[in-house]
Amino acid sequence: MMEGDEDLTVRHLKTAQTEVWRPAIESAGGTLIDNAGDSLLAEFGSALAAVAAAIDIQERMAAFNAELDEERRLMLRIGVHLGEVIADADSGHIFGDGVNLAARIQGLAEPGGIAVSRAVRDVIEPQDAYALVDGGEHRAKNVSRRLHIYHVHVRDGASTRATAAVAPQTTLRFHGADLAGREFGFELAFDRLAKSRDGFVIGRDVEQCEAVLSHPTVSRRHARLVVAANTLQIEDLGSTNGTSVDGAVVIAGILRPLQAGARLRIGDIELSVGYG
Repeated sequence: MMEGDEDLTVRHLKTAQTEVWRPAIESAGGTLIDNAGDSLLAEFGSALAAVAAAIDIQERMAAFNAELDEERRLMLRIGVHLGEVIADADSGHIFGDGVNLAARIQGLAEPGGIAVSRAVRDVIEPQDAYALVDGGEHRAKNVSRRLHIYHVHVRDGASTRATAAVAPQTTLRFHGADLAGREFGFELAFDRLAKSRDGFVIGRDVEQCEAVLSHPTVSRRHARLVVAANTLQIEDLGSTNGTSVDGAVVIAGILRPLQAGARLRIGDIELSVGYG
């Protein structure tokens, strides 16, 4: 594809990253660790969440590809493995045998499909939303033992429930400190936020806010958290001292996506965003 039209291929990949991959990963409570070109690495707190995100990605990619000419369609493979990893606290990257095996399993998946390891199969069975079809044992590059894989086949009309089943289990965690080092934080259940039509307000006023930050630089009603398009987003409510995400100012009245690992600044309080 790069040889045929380099600019168009890069444009399609970037669009897929921002409109498909990231939203699906984040809505399932995962963290995008690394991405380069047509590949990405994501980490999840549960195997079920990872499989749900994989299903969501492939469903979104099917809709994405339907708008492209057949020869330009991006038929991605996804591999899911459950295992120990080594985390680099400075870079945020993860390494180890668990990561390597996930990469090898990805190569054994069908184009546009999902393959999981036996370890994942043992944890997520049984599920009504999808079937796991035995893909047999395979030899993989630089892996001494055979890999036993299973292909994920989504049942008609059930895949949406697979993704939705994960989100309600997620807790949104906001923890940090102000300029003087005083610690602040709060937690919200994702399902409560997703069901709330008005979202959750962050601010200083106990009676008007679901998440209270008692600090002089925080307005009475400072900002609002909402779930829109399956993505956590924040809106500044015209606060005096402003709201920012990773240093970028959030304009009052305009929703801005809030990813796991982001730095959310409310007045002089900086909070890290996480999922648990």
